[in-house]
Amino acid sequence: MCYRVRFEREAERGTSEWVQGRLVTPRDDRFRFAWTGDTAGQGFGRNPEWGGMRGYAAMRDARPAFFLHSGDLIYADNPILPEQTLPDGRVWRNVSNERVARVAESLADFRARFAYNLEDEHVAALAAEVPILAQWDDHETHNNWLPGQVLEDDRYRTERRASVLSALARRAMVEWTPVPPGPVHRVVHYGPLLDVIVLDCRSFRTANDANRGDTGAMLGAAQAAWFVNAVAGSRARWKIIACDQPVGLVIGDGPNNSRNEGWANGDGPPLGRERELAGILAALADRRVENLVWLTADVHYAAAHHYDSLRATGARFAPFWEFVAGPIHAGTFGPNTLDPTFGPEVRFQWAPTPGQSNLPPWDGLQSFGTIDVTRDALSVALYGIDGGERYRVELPHA
Repeated sequence: MCYRVRFEREAERGTSEWVQGRLVTPRDDRFRFAWTGDTAGQGFGRNPEWGGMRGYAAMRDARPAFFLHSGDLIYADNPILPEQTLPDGRVWRNVSNERVARVAESLADFRARFAYNLEDEHVAALAAEVPILAQWDDHETHNNWLPGQVLEDDRYRTERRASVLSALARRAMVEWTPVPPGPVHRVVHYGPLLDVIVLDCRSFRTANDANRGDTGAMLGAAQAAWFVNAVAGSRARWKIIACDQPVGLVIGDGPNNSRNEGWANGDGPPLGRERELAGILAALADRRVENLVWLTADVHYAAAHHYDSLRATGARFAPFWEFVAGPIHAGTFGPNTLDPTFGPEVRFQWAPTPGQSNLPPWDGLQSFGTIDVTRDALSVALYGIDGGERYRVELPHA
């Protein structure tokens, strides 16, 4: 389907130029979609000398029916400076401007971050042809932010209340991406084959701590109940869980990583936020939910994890897969420690070698994934932004 669109402004300002695009709508019998996360992080912005945000061109070449952006749509807390000198002496050169060269504190700053990414030719070309299903993670506001938190970050001169900053980020996100003005968590239907259940792991979480107590929440009670009902009530052939936090990877926070940012907290039975997740998985097992796959980004490397209660510690659930992609244009890190609580097994990972971290996009570890959806199977693949396939697995319908 092709389209042409322009914006009409007040009379004295005239109208915009016509812009053309095309869309491929999902078919009832088969279609492909792509996912990844993490755009313009760690100060790696638009570098014309390198060819811009080339990962978006690679995703466009894959011809997906839609693109799931799994969070960190922007990095509001990472200034994009004209130059960044890397540890090996190479210099990464960005297109920069006054607003993106500092942390975002005002609505205009947050708007400028979304505008900056769309000014990349590859991001714009993808957006003209591929519908975007967006969710947020932390960097739309600030690294590892929490509701009610007051940031201990001297770069913020006018506003340090995370809930105020996140409200500004949320408004800018609704204005610049196709996110509805209501809750971030929602179900998006793609015909009889697929439902995408989008989670919000930021707005309702408890504080990051050692995460080993009797209580703790990532989703909060209301969203957790909604999630179980949404998945169990889905009549689609396949259920994709779009979760902006990995299930089993330990993600440190605070001094010496003494706190935990994610679900995972290390070895042992479900504790802290893991108790919420264990309850969700048990409820889904009780309602005999099958054919679901979890997709995420966040940790800046690609991986495939298989979870099985036969390998787990004190948790009951049906086996499932989790696939991790990204970053699409940011520094690469990892791999993270895999928490054994829910019986994960690494089937694939593609990350920097030990001792390396925050590698620039041109070092070749940027990634995205695709899923080919059919009635009988999901074919899941992970790619580098050179278009080369790094991993593939086919998951038959139960």
